[in-house]
Amino acid sequence: MTLKPRSDLKPNTYDYENSPLVTANGFREYDARWLFGKEINLLGMQALGLGLGTYLHERGVNRVATGHDYRSYSLSIKQALIVGLMNAGCEVVDIGLATTPMCYFAQFDLDCPGVAMVTASHNENGWTGVKMGCERPLTFGPDEITRLKEIVLGGEGKPRAGGSYRMVENFRERYLEAVTKGHKLSRPIKVVVACGNGTAAAFGPEALKRIGAEVIPMDAELDYTFPKYNPNTEDLHMLHAMADEVRKHGAELAIGFDGDGDRCGVVDDTGEEIFADKVGVLLARDLSAQTKGLKFVADVKSTGIFEIDPVLKENGATTDYWKTGHSYMKRRTHELQALAGFEKSGHYFFNAPIGRGYDDGIVAGIAVLEMLDRTGTKKMSALVNELPKTWGSPTMAPYCPDDKKYAVVDAMVKEFETAQAKGETILGQKITKLVTVNGVRVTLEDGTWGLVRASSNKPSLVVVVESPVSEAKMRAMFQEIDTRLSKHPEVGEYDQKI
Repeated sequence: MTLKPRSDLKPNTYDYENSPLVTANGFREYDARWLFGKEINLLGMQALGLGLGTYLHERGVNRVATGHDYRSYSLSIKQALIVGLMNAGCEVVDIGLATTPMCYFAQFDLDCPGVAMVTASHNENGWTGVKMGCERPLTFGPDEITRLKEIVLGGEGKPRAGGSYRMVENFRERYLEAVTKGHKLSRPIKVVVACGNGTAAAFGPEALKRIGAEVIPMDAELDYTFPKYNPNTEDLHMLHAMADEVRKHGAELAIGFDGDGDRCGVVDDTGEEIFADKVGVLLARDLSAQTKGLKFVADVKSTGIFEIDPVLKENGATTDYWKTGHSYMKRRTHELQALAGFEKSGHYFFNAPIGRGYDDGIVAGIAVLEMLDRTGTKKMSALVNELPKTWGSPTMAPYCPDDKKYAVVDAMVKEFETAQAKGETILGQKITKLVTVNGVRVTLEDGTWGLVRASSNKPSLVVVVESPVSEAKMRAMFQEIDTRLSKHPEVGEYDQKI
């Protein structure tokens, strides 16, 4: 099939059954995601496979690992994608039902430079998508996605001879053996393992059992209707359910996995959620105590504790703040050869000897349990209480149209750069640091900071503030940013405010 995709097809028509539907909006910054049926059909997914295979050949890659998440329609979507990849002359190695990190693992274990994982991640049912890569352990970023979009929407996919297909049997066991080998807890830590009835249910509880944890499975039955809540470790419904289960069983913590298993969420022994950036600080403390002078990466939404923590300073650890987004963070952690990267959304990236550089919620969960094991009898809540106290906001999202949001952010960057250059003060203090790799993160003399960036996947900005001084200072920093944003009429209402 070499038909040029269309964006105007309607279901239950002749053309819909004979032409590829692919809308442009599905191509995101670092992956692809559509509403299945309305924005892409099976022939559209086949066209995506042909386009992806064509692009992989441009990059000198022919062998591709594929897998799919546990949704009612994901297998058929993957099969359509595979038809397109084979039409492009690719050698497809299929691992079947899998988490996204398992597909990344297959790139190494099965010697497949390319990867195409069919998943809608933690999105609601109705969504589908593909996470892709061709340079282990990295995934596509904006440049690769832009070129892929050109090929697919322009009908530039090139059929080639030589395509083939192989199904790998029982890849689950190969993965579980690999991620648990050499890991053994000294005591049976009681842990709630929450899966939200998503794909990780088939792998997460078993992995943690194998390292010696006392596992209390929670919503660990595969059910693609997601009967209780969406498997999203940032969703309050899931976090509250995890907290209730911890209290019910007297567990030491809860570890949750999102829909495709590449993110990890943590609730402590008291039932309090620990944001992933603060879990990152705890892990950085633990790892840097074993090896001095380590380097870490945190995304720009993450806590400022990485910079002010006396324990990390004493251990000679340094942290680089980088762009939010799993693809960006993966690449930066790889480029700097940092031991680990931590993203506030719950993606953790571990390089050797802990991991292979990609985000895997199960590998992160094992790291958290081993950290707790090394503390003896100390509780997770005690570890959190030992961190420097900060007051932080949730991630807030004021509405801003997609075609306006980047200009607003550019204006904010220039405004703060000018203020710093002129020595102007904010809240009576000088600006000590500006991070402009992803919007602008402004840090004041006392460590109070605020962030403004454009959302990667919806028409909004992202605003986060934090202060190590007081809640009042944190709120004052928000007011400072909000006042500056209010000068831009295209900025609308917030989804929530502090």
